[in-house]
Amino acid sequence: MGRRVLFVIFMLMNFFNSFGQDPEFSQFYANPLFLNPGFTGTTELPRTTLNYRNQWPQKGQTYTTYSVSYDKFLKKVNGGVGFQLIHDRELNNVINSNSASFFYSYHIKLSEWTFMTAGLQAGLVYKQFDPTNLVFPSMINQLNGNIYGPLPAGLERESKIYPDFGVGVVGQSNDVYWGVSINHLTKPNESILPGDQKGSLPRKITVNLGARTHKLHRGLLSREFTLSPNIIYQQQGSFKQLNLGMYMIEKSVMFGAWFRNNISARPDALIGMVGFAKTNFKIGYSFDYTLSKLSNYSYGSHEISLVFFMGKKAEVGPRQILQIPAI
Repeated sequence: MGRRVLFVIFMLMNFFNSFGQDPEFSQFYANPLFLNPGFTGTTELPRTTLNYRNQWPQKGQTYTTYSVSYDKFLKKVNGGVGFQLIHDRELNNVINSNSASFFYSYHIKLSEWTFMTAGLQAGLVYKQFDPTNLVFPSMINQLNGNIYGPLPAGLERESKIYPDFGVGVVGQSNDVYWGVSINHLTKPNESILPGDQKGSLPRKITVNLGARTHKLHRGLLSREFTLSPNIIYQQQGSFKQLNLGMYMIEKSVMFGAWFRNNISARPDALIGMVGFAKTNFKIGYSFDYTLSKLSNYSYGSHEISLVFFMGKKAEVGPRQILQIPAI
């Protein structure tokens, strides 16, 4: 019971003070619009992406995130358009966030094998706080541990709506690709406390760098496969994170491994991935194995992604626009 109370108090401090952080996905390139608005319209076929993440499921659906997005390339504007819906549930429905965002990108061909895309994101966020399922020390009978009594005075259901904006640039030269994005440009205030001066959501900066190298199996197999090393750095407020990963792609099958490190704290997780792709769809599964002391509580995280390609191909040449580097 004591652990539950401490955990609730910790979460409430994070919510009321609004030193917030975004939910994150381990299958970075399987949710491209979330990673960087510059990835909007970077496939020949219109793309629909579904993502589900269940983080720390040992104590129920403590942190659960759903994402649906759609984007396509438009030849008339030499760019891409798209939208994304995200539902994020924290602490078993105590905190719920729903967002709807629209995306636009413009593609630039710098040379025969060098491309760049600049993207914009604009959306609305609806955030809710429901204390019904919370337990406070004043509600616990000190003799038998039974829970009784009402919530503390002044603690009620609250909600808030605020606009949110982001920008991003991605580029590719031969088999090397990179990107930089900034989310929460205006540092929106998401606090439910009147007059709270610490309720601004910090800007999130994301930098990604990767490459694709083609190798050949030796011996009887003699089949080509692709290795793709990647680095992703993210910073939001004082929180800094470095992700180091490697994909291996052979025909329709992909394997991946990542190491996530929270800088100035401790190693966070090892991430294993497996994926399967055909012409019109991709499916991926990943598991985060927690390395910190939270492993006794969290039991890792599960994530599933589905990507569907539908409609007609964009009327562009095979190397006229940047193509997304990996799933």
